[in-house]
Amino acid sequence: MNVYIGLDVSLRSVAMCVVDLKGAIVEELNLPCNVESIASHIEAAGYQVERIGFEAGAMSQMLFHGLTAKGFDTVCMEARQVAAALSAMRNKTDKTDARGIAHILRAGWYNPVHMKSRESHDIKALLAARKAILNKCIDLENEIRGLFKAFGIRLPSHVSRLRFDEKVRPIIEADEALAFALLPMLDVRGALYDTYRLMEQRVIVVSRHDPVCKLLMTAPGIGPITALSFKAAVDDPTRFNSSRLVGAHFGLTPRRFQSGEMDNPGRISRAGDKDVRATLYNAANSLLLRSTRPSSLKTWGLRLIRTKGTRRARIAVARKLAVILHRMWVTNTPFNAEGTA
Repeated sequence: MNVYIGLDVSLRSVAMCVVDLKGAIVEELNLPCNVESIASHIEAAGYQVERIGFEAGAMSQMLFHGLTAKGFDTVCMEARQVAAALSAMRNKTDKTDARGIAHILRAGWYNPVHMKSRESHDIKALLAARKAILNKCIDLENEIRGLFKAFGIRLPSHVSRLRFDEKVRPIIEADEALAFALLPMLDVRGALYDTYRLMEQRVIVVSRHDPVCKLLMTAPGIGPITALSFKAAVDDPTRFNSSRLVGAHFGLTPRRFQSGEMDNPGRISRAGDKDVRATLYNAANSLLLRSTRPSSLKTWGLRLIRTKGTRRARIAVARKLAVILHRMWVTNTPFNAEGTA
């Protein structure tokens, strides 16, 4: 029997709904959330599977690659689109969600999500670990600043992260009560900062040995973090038919609401990977305000600052950078400072 299988995936279990080509429900059940359990049940039931589908989520990477390796035609669907389709159902349960996903799969009304390679996930794990350690370090610095205020101690508004311990430790050690309470926190912060510097060095080493990152870093304002973030998020540059789509993919193009005589452009959509969007924005700021390398892109951005303002100019340059980086990657061509912006 030819069937479509919809899966509603949670952390430890999967709700499965099997429908035939006419949409009639053949089977509904719950299984453990692992590839072997799902594949074994399908094979034991003797189904001729047209396609297996589920929405994007934390476990989708494991299920997609595992079921694909078992020989099934597997698709991961865009979560927002699936949620919009399922919102019409009266009750929301795992069982009804699986049923809705199976019918969406049979109708073909979905956008497939690109499943990234293991290399991309390795890079994202490295960047996420670095960011998490840095955030904890900043949290401890802010906590120490806040506790100091109760004693009338006000640190300068800007203390470099490298010299924070040197600046704060004498103040804490001068007061016995402060030393008893805050020295352990300062020691933990110091250990975190040393680990952060180690992670930063690993990021630099990885980017310097990666040919794609070395190519992307020929563009002004693009450093190791931006290059690695962009490479991990795009993964496969050929999945975009046009470089212009990359800016929209990372949420750097305006929303638009058009109906009849109404046509209202809005703020940027902020769709896609927010970390990549943030790094591109920082790269645009660096290109406009810090980089001394002349380029047509910088000239265009500075002209936008005068006419549209700094914030809009940064967003526009970030979008253009995303387009340019993708085109550089596809054509394997270094940045051309004289190119048309």
